[in-house]
Amino acid sequence: MSRSLALFIAGLVAASAIALAAASFFYGFDSRVAIEIGSDMSPQFGIGLGLAFWTVLTLVTSAFPVRFPGGAIVTVSTTPILAAMVLGGPAAAGWVALIGTTELRELRGEIPWFGSLSNHAGVVFPAVVAGGVLRAIAPSTAGPVNELFGTAVAAGIFFALNALCASAILTLRTHAPFGTVIRSSDRGIISSFIALAPLAWLMTQTYERVGWWTTALYALPLYMIRLANERLVEMREMFTQTIEALAHAVDKRDPKTANHSRRVKEIASDIGRVMRLSSSEMEAVEWGGLLHDVGKIGVPDHVLLKPDRLTREERQLMNSHPVLGAEIIAPVKKLAPELPIIRHHHEWYNGSGYPDRLLGEEIPKLARVLHVADAFEAMTASRPYRVNPLTREQALGELRKFAGIQFDPEIVDAFVKTGWVDGVQDPGRTVEPRPVPLIAAAAGRMVQTSTNATNIANTNASNNASTNTPTPPENNAEAPAAPTPFPVAAEVGPRAIDAG
Repeated sequence: MSRSLALFIAGLVAASAIALAAASFFYGFDSRVAIEIGSDMSPQFGIGLGLAFWTVLTLVTSAFPVRFPGGAIVTVSTTPILAAMVLGGPAAAGWVALIGTTELRELRGEIPWFGSLSNHAGVVFPAVVAGGVLRAIAPSTAGPVNELFGTAVAAGIFFALNALCASAILTLRTHAPFGTVIRSSDRGIISSFIALAPLAWLMTQTYERVGWWTTALYALPLYMIRLANERLVEMREMFTQTIEALAHAVDKRDPKTANHSRRVKEIASDIGRVMRLSSSEMEAVEWGGLLHDVGKIGVPDHVLLKPDRLTREERQLMNSHPVLGAEIIAPVKKLAPELPIIRHHHEWYNGSGYPDRLLGEEIPKLARVLHVADAFEAMTASRPYRVNPLTREQALGELRKFAGIQFDPEIVDAFVKTGWVDGVQDPGRTVEPRPVPLIAAAAGRMVQTSTNATNIANTNASNNASTNTPTPPENNAEAPAAPTPFPVAAEVGPRAIDAG
């Protein structure tokens, strides 16, 4: 544990202890939280019984957590904590949060002592502060409307402070930027928390007006919220597994590219972490890495598996796979962020790539990330056209050599900081990016567009002038071939680095 993390945890624990002690001294416990069983029972015993009831309920709801992909653990224990806050005040919320969030993992010794302290402090401090805000907005004598409004505000503060504490600890532990960590909160977590706040207020109303036993009526709604969170995680995992299976099926067509997509995903993810991409961008990079070659389903085996140099026509077929892949994935709306990655992962930084000859910053950032990852994996693995793969030193040298030409230099700089080239001597930037290739590529793209338009016009004129029996072009063996929009990488710009 780093010194900065230790100091933060110590400060958070101290602040939580001070806040809880101050709330207990100044606010005490509101009698609304008490459970009355007999007329001769003392008020203090009733309050203690009420606190024990909400603590046990928090323990039960904390025992069934749902772990989200980002590592966040979500339970429905927020509801009894908020209910104790409304009924008993800040001190009640703090004590219920302190004891009620104890996990079995702590009792079994699976969590280090400082982890337990930070987990409890990260709930107690927000609960006490939010309880104080609630009492300022809606005192215990306030009407139900004001109390509902105050509960909503207090719930928002509780969630925000809890997220800030957890994000700060994660930032100090992983050295990730705080802004990236705080923005990575899953929408499913936020939506479930929004549903828990009004439910907590309803629990307090029936608890106080009817009886403590009415809280059993809310077991089903709480269970349904937890079940919804669990199903959300399961659906996401199933979606990811389906993508992995599809990528594996594509890689299986060529035994020498087995697990290529998985390795590209891992390399691209490591680059993304160095670049401090957001959680949504990281997800797009991971899924895009798995699916970037899905268009090779439409490439014939005699081209895909050919061990010799491809002809011009074969290269055009191979170069069509990014567009084919984007067309295959396009109907899946969930994968919309991955479409630009799939379509443009073979664009060159100087504009001589394919399929759209994009230049520099015109190429989507995540596609530039994937291009570097794809090229490094392809160069360091055997292929039908290259039995002996390059060493890591050689592959890094190629990336540096073509930075500013084929690859984004900043992406290459980020790749160098990953573990994939640990211990490899970095030659550094050998050539600074030059604007001349960009201008030339732009001119080439304009010429190609004009040429394609001329070819199409000539083809149409030839067809109109034909006196043969009309036959659909796709069935007419004599029909001229349609011009292809895909450039031949080997004939444009410098020597191409194969990228899988």
